[in-house]
Amino acid sequence: MDRRSLIKNAGIAGVLAAGVAPAVHAQAAVRWRMASSFPKALDTIFGAAEVFSDRVKKMSGGKFEVSVHAAGELMPALGIVDGVQQGSVECGHTAPYYYFGKSPVFGLGCAIPFGLNSRQMTAWMFEGNGMKLMREFYAKYSIINFPMGNTGAQMGGWYRKEIKSVKDLKGLKFRTGGFAGMVMEKLGAIPQNLPGGEIYTALEKGTIDAAEWVGPYDDQKLGFNKVAPFYYYPGWWEGGPQLDLFVNQKAYDALSPENKAIVEAAASEAHIIMQARYDGRNPMALKQLVGAGTKLRPFPNEVLSEAFKAAMALYADLNAKNPEWAKVYADYSKFRADQNLWFRFTEATFDRFMQSQKL
Repeated sequence: MDRRSLIKNAGIAGVLAAGVAPAVHAQAAVRWRMASSFPKALDTIFGAAEVFSDRVKKMSGGKFEVSVHAAGELMPALGIVDGVQQGSVECGHTAPYYYFGKSPVFGLGCAIPFGLNSRQMTAWMFEGNGMKLMREFYAKYSIINFPMGNTGAQMGGWYRKEIKSVKDLKGLKFRTGGFAGMVMEKLGAIPQNLPGGEIYTALEKGTIDAAEWVGPYDDQKLGFNKVAPFYYYPGWWEGGPQLDLFVNQKAYDALSPENKAIVEAAASEAHIIMQARYDGRNPMALKQLVGAGTKLRPFPNEVLSEAFKAAMALYADLNAKNPEWAKVYADYSKFRADQNLWFRFTEATFDRFMQSQKL
């Protein structure tokens, strides 16, 4: 009897008894490198990449490993799209709106002024058309994206002087990025796009007059309170900024179905954990900052109203000039309207009541 007939007729028990071992296709080990836009000191935002790497290794039994490299190790903090597109690294972890200079559509994959909050952004991605639309857009960069983190609503930044009206923004050299900078420019400020690791030095030396990053936990680590006393809220340009895992399309296509599922699951877990860490750590950090002398201030309503008008005018202009933007924003804005109607009757009402109580 030949070997094939033996296997067919005897079954696995008979094969083993006959001493004939069936062919075993061992899955080859996979080794990827991930470039981050963030410094290691920021354990919340950089830490999301570490969570992803840890889960990939554990779920694959050590057969799939992703080494994580902080900003500047493999490429500049804002070089992730180019690096992943060119295949210099297999993947990167970044804030898509950093690349709005390539296309304003990148902003819709992260945050735009007066946009979606974090829960709404996740809903648009996973339940709405967000993932489909953004993947269609990223395909031209040879990138497939996976949501991987959200900071939640951010603070409005650190200022050397008080902001009492829109006039106080005139000539203000303000570190911010993406659409926030474009809106601030319309209000008279001078936006500066700097990576997180460079902000403190610029603020300390007076190269900039004000800066925003994320919120109390990260801002305290970076020491901004030491060089600018006024801390404003809310960060109207970042109601729910989503970070992404950008994966080179060829590298992703080369993965087995099992490893593709691992990438998706690990990114989703990191997505949840990152915001949980911010929500868990920001309250105490804010208390400590105020206790150390930080002057906490709300933006005047005038500033918010004028910023809103400027943002809507900007979007209308883009709708008229940029078909790629108009296609995605049409879906995004409709989803935002429906979400705000729903949140108005539920989350927002509940939150306003609870926050007025003494607990």
